[in-house]
Amino acid sequence: MKKYHKLLLAVTSGLLLWAAWPVRGLAALSFIALAPLLYVEERISKGEKGNVFWLSFVTFLLWNVLTTWWVWNATPAATLAWILNALFMAIVFWAFHFTKMKLHNDRWGNFLLIPYWMAFEFLHYYWSAKWPWLSLGNVFSTATTWVQWYSVTGVAGGTLWILLVNILISNLASAEREKDKKAIRWNALTAIALLALPIVGSKIAYNRYEDQGVDTEVIVIQQNCDPWNEQFDKQYYDATIQRNVDLAERLVTPDTRFVVSSESAIQEGIWLHDMHDVRALQILGGFEERHPQTCIVIGGTTYEWVPKGMEDDFPARQIGNSNKYYYAHNSALLIDTVNVQHRNKSKLTPAVEAIPEWMGFLKNFSITMGIARGTLKTDATSHNMSFGNHVVGVPICYESAFGGYVSEFARKGADLLFVITNDGWWGDTPGYRQHFEFSKLRAIENRRCVARSANTGKSGFFNQRGDVLQSTEYWKEDVIKATLKANTEKTFYTRHGDYLYRIAMWMTFGLLLVTLVLTVAGSLKRPRKRTSR
Repeated sequence: MKKYHKLLLAVTSGLLLWAAWPVRGLAALSFIALAPLLYVEERISKGEKGNVFWLSFVTFLLWNVLTTWWVWNATPAATLAWILNALFMAIVFWAFHFTKMKLHNDRWGNFLLIPYWMAFEFLHYYWSAKWPWLSLGNVFSTATTWVQWYSVTGVAGGTLWILLVNILISNLASAEREKDKKAIRWNALTAIALLALPIVGSKIAYNRYEDQGVDTEVIVIQQNCDPWNEQFDKQYYDATIQRNVDLAERLVTPDTRFVVSSESAIQEGIWLHDMHDVRALQILGGFEERHPQTCIVIGGTTYEWVPKGMEDDFPARQIGNSNKYYYAHNSALLIDTVNVQHRNKSKLTPAVEAIPEWMGFLKNFSITMGIARGTLKTDATSHNMSFGNHVVGVPICYESAFGGYVSEFARKGADLLFVITNDGWWGDTPGYRQHFEFSKLRAIENRRCVARSANTGKSGFFNQRGDVLQSTEYWKEDVIKATLKANTEKTFYTRHGDYLYRIAMWMTFGLLLVTLVLTVAGSLKRPRKRTSR
């Protein structure tokens, strides 16, 4: 195979991954997207010239740029993010290739890609450069009737499915080239079975499943403030909150239990130790007095003083040249007639809300055009808020991309999930539409109804099968209402979380260790060249 043929196949894989991706993509393309790149790797592993690392980098850079180009609208750091994530992916693919060459350099060795790739996706849930947006299993958010079994496996099951089918198709192409009839039959029949059986089983489950739980009336507000302008101008603070109240008044009834508004809807700034003089809370409190049967779930910016002795904590911010330090939070608040509950965002957006500690020289700066500064203080773990007989989990914006994290809310007793977000930073791009799709997967994984409030859209309601019950238009002030089922039953995935990813992580550790041992042993056995005197 000529060099440009290999490059063309690498480019083809990148284009297929992009074409498969939500929301305008064809999810079925994901089953063949990696096959061209795997075929190239197989030819190189058999001795043909070519660089697996750089060819895979081409694939993954195309996928990153074409799928998430919209990140540029929020931060110029997008360029670095595309390059770094593509490099990480290429390193993972090269590590798989290297291990395959050492352990099992044949078609069976292609299956070694599975633990490596799944471990990489799992890593993206926890390290400082966390970016689970492109986890392969997310692709089925536009084909939810295919993946009702996410209630057992989570998104990791979709990633495993995609990798298995791609490997079988790549192996089929290799067997065809070698005229290996037995291998052709085995790979073809196995690929067909792996494609068909999960879809058939899922469609049966979809048709049989009915939402479980107690009827609960929920209102979602889409306040529609421009995050680049209006929302962060002080003269609009009161007007923005009053707009939320006016919208809620249109649909509230004696049966309404929750009014859900967006992330950062309260920009006045709330000191957690003293909330009495916060004008926004006074306005919302007036609504609560008129409708005591209802509570308000809304996002806001909160602050608290840093305890003495904690001034060196990385998120701590100094007030001028004084000896006073404070934390800033991106918070969700639940407001009723009795008190104000809150939780702080745990999964921060890299470079936008969080700067790694090794980049401490940027501690008091941001890569988001000066709108945010430094690193926000997070909650160490998720926690729920309660109202009446209900316990609710409220993922904030980026957190809704973390399936395992969202499942913690349901594991701890949440009977409803409310996603609050502000996707207006990205403009009218695929970004907010992709983000909307993730709520479908969270609903299926936990069999929880989801209410989603996005500042500029899309907002909506999702049932426990991942169906969209209602949705709003982008960049349009709106308010919608639905009766959702509040479910307390825990799915297998809710109880056990990302167990497939954890298995993959341990398998990867083992493979890396064996590869290292074999590499060292091979170098020790290699005869030394004698030098002539």
